[in-house]
Amino acid sequence: MSTADETLDKREKELESRIQMLEQQLDRLSIHINDDAAVPAAVTPASGPRQQQKDYHPAEEMPDLSEEVLSWASRNAILPRLATVCFLMVIALVLREITNSGLVNMLIGSGLGMGYAAALMLFGWYKYSTESPLAPVFSACGVVLMSTIVVETHMHFQSLPLVPAYITLMVTGFGMAFMSRRFNAFVPISVGVLGMCFAGAAIDYPRPYFPYLALVLYTANVLGYVAAQLKRCSWLRWSVLCVTMVMIQLWGARLGMMLRNGETIPAELASVWYLPVLTTFFLTFVTLSLIGIVKAGNKKISRFDFSLPTLNVIWAFTLARNVAEAWQMNVKLLGVIGLLAAAGLLGLTFWFARRNIEGAPGTNTFALAGSTLLALALPTATGSFVLSLPVISLVAITMAIVSRVWENGGIRGTTYLMNLYASVALVLALSGEGPLVNDPIYMLPAGLIAFISIYHYQWCRSWPVPAASALFDTLDRHDRSAVLLLLGGLASGFIMLRVALFQAMPFVSSEMQRDTFRCGQSVLINASVIALIVVAYMRQNKEVRNIAIFVTVVGGTKVFLYDLLGTHGLPLVFSIFSFGMAAAVESVALGKWTKAPSRTNVV
Repeated sequence: MSTADETLDKREKELESRIQMLEQQLDRLSIHINDDAAVPAAVTPASGPRQQQKDYHPAEEMPDLSEEVLSWASRNAILPRLATVCFLMVIALVLREITNSGLVNMLIGSGLGMGYAAALMLFGWYKYSTESPLAPVFSACGVVLMSTIVVETHMHFQSLPLVPAYITLMVTGFGMAFMSRRFNAFVPISVGVLGMCFAGAAIDYPRPYFPYLALVLYTANVLGYVAAQLKRCSWLRWSVLCVTMVMIQLWGARLGMMLRNGETIPAELASVWYLPVLTTFFLTFVTLSLIGIVKAGNKKISRFDFSLPTLNVIWAFTLARNVAEAWQMNVKLLGVIGLLAAAGLLGLTFWFARRNIEGAPGTNTFALAGSTLLALALPTATGSFVLSLPVISLVAITMAIVSRVWENGGIRGTTYLMNLYASVALVLALSGEGPLVNDPIYMLPAGLIAFISIYHYQWCRSWPVPAASALFDTLDRHDRSAVLLLLGGLASGFIMLRVALFQAMPFVSSEMQRDTFRCGQSVLINASVIALIVVAYMRQNKEVRNIAIFVTVVGGTKVFLYDLLGTHGLPLVFSIFSFGMAAAVESVALGKWTKAPSRTNVV
């Protein structure tokens, strides 16, 4: 019987089964209705109600579920596929036993196994051409057997050289990709890419020949993109990307360790190839994401394409800097190259924004990647981490203004992250004590970041978020997150005044310098509370009022848990007095708050 006839018979049987199920349900419904209505006189009590109660029982609904399960299993040919897998495994195990028993040598046995795997893949091609439901089974089993045999033959039996092993894996991957493209099937390419990727990583692990492995992983990532064109398969691309990043990072970590220790570099590390290979992956990942976003058009961008550029710049630049420092190369030159790459990514942001597509998809993808690379490369190029932070804040406020013109909420959210990063990085870098972190030159970047962050907050309250923004509609429709900019600006301003206070310490006697510096910081915090609550009261701004209350808690904690237990003398008096003044002013302002006329909440 032909395949068409078999399919027709299956459909007829399935239709008959469904008709029978509908008839049974109709009978049960009729019986249920008859129970509620009057019993006809023609039906005797012995045969009527008793028979109905006997026929209808809730447990009889269970066969319906089983019928559905059996119907699903029949449609997907589950049992035939399981049986086929078992028979194919039996043949593979027989071939393995023949090799292990010594009837044939390892080379011939490996050849038989690889030939059997290739035959399965070719037979899978034939089955796809006949639209057989068993086609995925043969192709998938062929790939799994081929990958397993290549790894085992090379590592355990050592009868397959390294280059032919990698070539075999790549040929298998390309063959499965061609099969998927020919028959528009997802299974062959997905199994082929995973087999090539994981088998390539397993060969000679943890000391593979990294240049050859990089070529295999590069091919797997490209084929993963091809697979994504057949079906949305972020899990496949994420798997290949994780293996790639881990293996290249292993290469860089081992190379950097040996370079720092002055050891002889083994051949498998191939130090001269590392940076070119890393650059190739960096450019390829950016290109794949770019092509994916462009081809998506006005459709939703996949999470993989959105995240890939940012993960790529963090991964590639960090590894490149680690190896460059270990190799004692010109790290500032690497920073300049990173700045050029960041400019290119931000340029792609403008290019995406100028396309006539609603929502400008891809704009925030490369804005986030470009700003991330800017934050990594700028300190490397300038040689000063703290002095480079104001540039990031300046770029952030510039992009925020541009986001209003583009009406893009994603760009606006990215500028929040940039300014917050600058403020938090400044606080962490200058949070210690001593002349190094309190150099007077640091007053300039701290003051600039404080000014830009507070202005950024004021700008956000003057210009609301765009009416259509997927980011803010989902997470923060009322733009409450902008208050973090105000907190970052206040923290940066505190750092600036803290450095100024440290510069005034030489005018204080040496025995009081420590207590004066610690308590002086409390006075600065409490003074900021007074300024904030006055501004909040004058403008009737609840948001600034809440910030003032939060800073009051910080000041009280500083005074009573640190100053009171760790300082003494006149500095402690000023510390406690300043907190008392802040609490008094805040009490008066809050007491009169409800009596004041209502005004706008814009700062």
